[in-house]
Formats: sequence, C-alpha cells, structure tokens
Amino acid sequence: MDPQPPRPHRDVVSFVRRSTRMNESQRNAWERHADRLLVEVPHAELSTSVADDAHVDWAATFGRTAPLIVEIGSGTGDSLVPMAADRPESDVVAFEVFEPAVASTLSRINRAGIDNVRIVVSDGTQGLAKLFDDGAISELWTFFADPWHKKRHHKRRLVDTDFAALVTAKLAPGGLWRLATDWEDYALWMREHLDAAPGLVNVHGGWAPRLEARPVTKFEARGLAAGRRIFDLTYRRADAAQA
Repeated sequence: MDPQPPRPHRDVVSFVRRSTRMNESQRNAWERHADRLLVEVPHAELSTSVADDAHVDWAATFGRTAPLIVEIGSGTGDSLVPMAADRPESDVVAFEVFEPAVASTLSRINRAGIDNVRIVVSDGTQGLAKLFDDGAISELWTFFADPWHKKRHHKRRLVDTDFAALVTAKLAPGGLWRLATDWEDYALWMREHLDAAPGLVNVHGGWAPRLEARPVTKFEARGLAAGRRIFDLTYRRADAAQA
C-alpha cells in the first residue's frame, strides 16, 4: 500500500480556509503582518475558543511593561487603530473572530505606523477570562456589540451579570469600562445589568458624554443615518479612588 501523503501543517490549512473569505488586499495584509501583530493562543474544541491552559506573557509580547487596554469586537479597526495611536503609553489587545476584518485591521495598523496593538483571533470573553491576571487591565472597550434584538437571543448579548463580574475582576484599581451602542433597548439592558453590578460604579451616574477619542465608525454612522441615538457609558471599579 502506498504511504499516505503527509497532512498539511494546521497553519497552512487554516490560512487556505481563511484566505478564501478575503479579498486580495486582505490576503496580502495577513501574509505581511500576521506574524508580527497576531498573538496565537491554543484553542479548545472550537477554532475561536481559548484553551484552559492558555497563557500569554504580555510584557514579553509587547517588549515592555505598560498599561493594558483590551477591546472586544474590534471589527476592522475603525476605533481600535486611531484610539491606540492616541495612547502610545499603553498597549492594546484586541479580540476579533472575523478573519477578513482582522486582515483589514492589520493593514490599518501598518499604515498608522504603530506598534502598541496586538490582535487575538479568539472569543473575547474567553480570552479576557484566561489570558489576563485579575487586576491587570486598565481599560476595557466594548463598542457597538451585537444587540441581538430578538428576546430569545438576549442570552447571547455580551453584556450581562456574569460578564460584568468578569470585567470587574480583570480591571485594575481605577480601571474603566467604556461602552457604546446605537440601540436604545440594548443601552437600557446595559444600565439594568451594570448599574446594579457589585464592584462597578457608573462614573457619570447615567449616560456618559461621547468619548472624544472614539472616532465615528461605520456602525455609528449607520445608526446616526437611521435616526438612532448613540448611547455611551463608562464604569469604574468601585474600590478605586475617585478621579
């Protein structure tokens, strides 16, 4: 019997799979910048899951010790890249599972000429729980997360009581959680869960003023064009000294 040909390396298989979903520009960006800007983590049963024993030395990854900011759901980097460029003293870890969007982000990072961003192609909630020590994060950004409109899908919403407890554990003293959405029902849902969350304080006692550092993304522009209001929120760990 003829010997079986060797199976392609998992990374090769993965790239072939993802490259079929990308345009040429995205494929080129991935090939050129992924080695430097993506952080590979071991997966569990799903390609976007994070293994229980996964670990990242962020100081070694960035080559310095600096305040850590995390964004969950960075999309194509519309907010991520300019906001990271405005915070050169901090290192930013972004979680995004849609690989073509990640490829576009890699291109944006390269064009911006910044080196304080790394991307993890994994579930953000699992990554937050497993890849960061408690008290390690100075800020968390969750902008325009999927609102999951149908009531039967509300359990899929990122923001809930359990996630609030996780965020509180991972925030450093004085750490901030910044949120934004253009859907009023989701905004009210956030207030319902977070205003009552042990360990968190609503910094403004209600809706926050729009964060000037956050650029208008295509999602925000779409909401504004449809006549929807943009809701911003900011929470701080309750044990932190007041600014």
